[in-house]
Amino acid sequence: MSKIFWSSRRAFLGAAAGLSVALAVTACGGGNPLGAANSDGAAASGDAVVVGSANFPENAILAEIYAGALNAAGLNASTKLNIGAREVYMKALEDSSIDVVPEYTGNLLGYLDASNTVVDGPGILAALPAKMPTGLSALDAASAEDKDAIVVTPETAAKYNLKSIADLAPVCGELTLAAPSEFSTRPYGLPGLKSLYNCVPKSFVPFSASSEALNLKALLNGEVQIADIFTTSPEITANKLVVLEDPKGLIGAQQVVPVIKTDKLSAAGTTALNNVSKQLTTEDLIALRTQVEGEQKMDPKAAATAWLKDKGITK
Repeated sequence: MSKIFWSSRRAFLGAAAGLSVALAVTACGGGNPLGAANSDGAAASGDAVVVGSANFPENAILAEIYAGALNAAGLNASTKLNIGAREVYMKALEDSSIDVVPEYTGNLLGYLDASNTVVDGPGILAALPAKMPTGLSALDAASAEDKDAIVVTPETAAKYNLKSIADLAPVCGELTLAAPSEFSTRPYGLPGLKSLYNCVPKSFVPFSASSEALNLKALLNGEVQIADIFTTSPEITANKLVVLEDPKGLIGAQQVVPVIKTDKLSAAGTTALNNVSKQLTTEDLIALRTQVEGEQKMDPKAAATAWLKDKGITK
């Protein structure tokens, strides 16, 4: 029997540019998520440091890890989780509603530079500093990476002899693709599939409250034949999904990186976050997601606390 983790995944991350702050905040579940800290610690004032997150479990876990590491370094850190889209939390950084947020290098660079064509990890890291908005900085990136993946079931892979995205070209018009709604306009989505791989699906099934679980359910039930999910998803292994290779570099590297309000974080805080990046691996992300989204249903803060202790960052 197929296993499906029913947690919401990457809701509104990378929503179409121009999405209003009001809509994005409303979609996050009522109220103003920037109004008050929702983890131990003071709200943003004085020497307090507020760590924000996008509204999907992995990013919330990372925010809790960052806050825990900052507190261990002697800062007064709290979290504001589930803020919403990149357009919303980047604005929150710029207006000092939050001071730190976990980001992903490739998508961040694409957001900052719509004309960017760099997709390799080192190239992205080299390009980011010059593109950062005034007053914001990207710290050291982790080796940990979570990127979009074009996946099919083993049955679909065998039926059409699919090993890479390039193999989709002859049959793409027969297949339906499920993905978050922003996939229709993002360079790594439908436009890139068409321009790089000559793949135009028969139909596209968007999920406005972009939930990886919905994509997976549609894929496993045979409602769609292709899905966009994320490489840290425990479902890839659980359901033996086939991740199609990307020989033309449609999807750029996506290393986890702390983005900070430059003048808000002390040297001790910067060192603490860089130490997290030094130790954080892709395998850690998969394990953390499994704890939070799997049968354990662990609270993100509890999972973060355990990781920090395991790495010797906290006692």
